[in-house]
Amino acid sequence: MEAFEALLAGFGVALKPINLLWGFIGVTLGTFVGVLPGVGPALTVAMLLPLTAKLDPTGALIMFAGIYYGAMFGGSTTTILLNTPGESASIATALEGNRMAKAGRAGPALATAAIGSFVAGTIATVLLTLLAPLVVEVALKFGPAEYFSLMVFAFITVSAVLGTSTVRGLTSLFLGLFFGLVGIDGQTGQPRFAFGVGELLDGVDVVVLAVGLFAVGEALYVAAYQSRLTETLEKLKGSIWMSKADWKRSWPAWLRATGIGFPFGTIPAGGAEIPTFLSYTVEKKLSKHPEEFGKGAIEGVAGPEAANNASATGVLVPLLTLGIPTSATAAILLGAFQNYGIQPGPLLFQSQAELVWGLIASLYVGNVILLILNLPLIGIWVKVLEIPKDILYASILVFATLGAYSLHQSWVDLLMLYVFGLLGFAMRRWDIPVAPAVIGLILGPLAETQFRRALSISQGDPSVFFTQPISAGFLAVTAALVVVPWVVRRARRRKAT
Repeated sequence: MEAFEALLAGFGVALKPINLLWGFIGVTLGTFVGVLPGVGPALTVAMLLPLTAKLDPTGALIMFAGIYYGAMFGGSTTTILLNTPGESASIATALEGNRMAKAGRAGPALATAAIGSFVAGTIATVLLTLLAPLVVEVALKFGPAEYFSLMVFAFITVSAVLGTSTVRGLTSLFLGLFFGLVGIDGQTGQPRFAFGVGELLDGVDVVVLAVGLFAVGEALYVAAYQSRLTETLEKLKGSIWMSKADWKRSWPAWLRATGIGFPFGTIPAGGAEIPTFLSYTVEKKLSKHPEEFGKGAIEGVAGPEAANNASATGVLVPLLTLGIPTSATAAILLGAFQNYGIQPGPLLFQSQAELVWGLIASLYVGNVILLILNLPLIGIWVKVLEIPKDILYASILVFATLGAYSLHQSWVDLLMLYVFGLLGFAMRRWDIPVAPAVIGLILGPLAETQFRRALSISQGDPSVFFTQPISAGFLAVTAALVVVPWVVRRARRRKAT
């Protein structure tokens, strides 16, 4: 009942004209940038992060919620019409969506993606509303040792799942942890790795790192390796509306996919790749028309797209209640909170109740705006896809440069932006995931603080991490996640030889 009353108060915040305006702008900007080929939600949010520097926290975070949802929808448009997923979670949608477009059914494919996103996003937001207060009650019992162990768990799970190998994921994580050490030590007051540069005493700005690794790195990679690739844009033919048969086949897929996607989003499992492919497999098994899969089955679009959006909303549960990001986009959203001196976690629901419930209420409003805005404007988003790649990625570099410079008007930020851009290019080239680096930069200093607090309370006794039941449980699961796959691989090799 308390959650319901808090949500009603949140709607009072979200429905203020100025906040509605920011939500509308966020949805429109997110969709516009998310539609661009090869630009996923993480890159979109990173690139637009500097725009909110002068806004009040509530308006800025409501705008980011709109950007987040809009980018998710925009990615499905690119995937279906251009067969160019902006992120790995959209690959499952491409399997059937682009074939539907080639068969002249691009309209129904885009419609089931949009309506499925609305249905899954709304149901997942209801679950977020119900679950968040329960998770907060549990999290309030956490001490420094439990928080440190939880962050270690998040580090290892996200690093192990993202990318093609655990070693590459951990390499990216340790880069981020190193960048997190730059600046003044919070306890001793001594500068660390600043190399005499005054601008580095405040640490590496997460916006500069995220924009450099994602936007600049991606632009350089496309210029080097993909600029000569030709892509075929499928034209919209016929009606964009779904037939009665399309509705009948889509709505069960939306509901099943929501049940699959939301739980995966709430755990540090590396994003929406697993639930989208799992949803695709489930729909293929349960479909009354299995012969259509591989040729353009509408369930193969409805399920993965709904699972993707449900997972995206599920990510907000650990982000808001524990301060733990479980995906690249969530890590950048956490950076947006920290830019305003706000640390997500259980105390957020007490200290910033108006902001957090206004943000949750804005998710409901943003879903409606997204549906109303995007179905009639599909024709405009298709025109956006016709922008030549050289102009597109040159524009991304310009906006990234302006955004980074606008933060502090410092040449050091610009230098770091392009150093991180070259690093992002190298990571993309050698298939090292970028997300763990961003998560390491954001959570590294927090993990260090909790580690020091735990040792201070225990008077320097490191066994505190293993004698506290919750902390020991997290560390045991983390160790199992590292050791068990290695043991299984060794056993398979022995069996093969």
